[in-house]
Amino acid sequence: QVQLVESGGGLVQPGGSLRLSCAASGFTLDYYTIGWLRYAPVKEHDGVSCISRSDGITYYADSVKGRFTISRDNAKNTVYLQMNSLKPDDTAVYYCATDLRSPNIYTWYRTISYKYWGQGTQVTVSS
Repeated sequence: QVQLVESGGGLVQPGGSLRLSCAASGFTLDYYTIGWLRYAPVKEHDGVSCISRSDGITYYADSVKGRFTISRDNAKNTVYLQMNSLKPDDTAVYYCATDLRSPNIYTWYRTISYKYWGQGTQVTVSS
C-alpha cells in the first residue's frame, strides 16, 4: 500500500527556513515521481516542485526558484523540500504526491499528474 507522510511544517518568520520531509512506504521511491504541491485558502493547488522518477530531473515554480530545493534520499525512501527565504505568500498546506509517470514541463505542477497524496503539513510564514 502506497503511503506518504509529510513532516517538518510549522510557523516561521519571513526570511526563515524550513525543511519538509516526505517519507514513503509501500513502494520504492526511485521508481516514482514525487511532487510537492501546496494549497492556500481561496487559491487552487499550486505546484511547487517535482523530482522525476529514475533520472532525477527537477522542476520548480517560478515563485520558488532559487529559494527551494527538492532532493531525494533513496536509502531512506524520503524526499525533502528545503525552503529558504520564506515569504508570507508561501503560507499554505504542503502536500507531497507521487505517481509512476514521468513528468514534463506541462504536467509536473498539475494535481491530476499524481495518483497518491500525503495528508499535508501546514507551513505558516508570519512575523
